[in-house]
Parts: sequence; structure tokens; C-alpha cells
Amino acid sequence: MHELAICQSLLDQTRRIARAHGAGGVARIVVRIGPLSGVEAPLLRQAFAMARIAAGFAATGLDIEIAPLRVQCRQCGASSAARVNALLCGACGGWQVDVTSGDEMILKSLVLDDVPQAETMTAQERENV
Repeated sequence: MHELAICQSLLDQTRRIARAHGAGGVARIVVRIGPLSGVEAPLLRQAFAMARIAAGFAATGLDIEIAPLRVQCRQCGASSAARVNALLCGACGGWQVDVTSGDEMILKSLVLDDVPQAETMTAQERENV
């Protein structure tokens, strides 16, 4: 189950961001995954339940948003929804398409707890997170 390794990496990244902002904790993690990302949402939830305890995030929740699968046609230029097993242009039916959404896994946002009022990080420090 590679979802466990993904959760461990996600929690490592979350820890770095929380530290950089001086947060006392993380209430919620929001991720966005697409149907072509290779990540299964139910398995990610199960893995997160285990990984968060071991990583010291026992009180942290996980929200998963499913990204729509969209393609851009190379023939007619249309952008349309597609199905996982049929990556075809919704306008002309062409098969020469580029996936524009639905293959990603993104850390979309964090809800941080106990963040200091005065943010003291410089722009350079934020880039290094």
C-alpha cells in the first residue's frame, strides 16, 4: 500500500509548514487527488488514520477533494470532461488529447492551530519551506 508512504511524506511536509508558521498544531489537511493520480481515496484515508498517530498528528483531520478528469483536444482545441477508461474529446470525439486535470495529488491547504498573531517570516523563509 503506497498510500502509507504518501501519508508519511504528506505529514512531513505538513510538519515543515506548521513549524515555519510557528503553529502549535494542525487541525485539518486538505488534499486534492485526481482519478488518474494512482492514489485511492479510501486507502489514503485508512493509511492516514495510522500514519497521523505515529507522526504526532493524532488530532488532525483529512479532507479529500476529488479533482475532475478534464482533457484538452489537440485536434479541435476544446476542453472537456473525460472518463478514466475513455480519454476522448467531448466535442469531436478525438483521441489526441492532453490531460489538464485529474492526474494530480496536491496538498491544497492546511488549517493551522495556535499561529502567532505577528507573522515574522520573510518571503525568502517562506520559499525555503
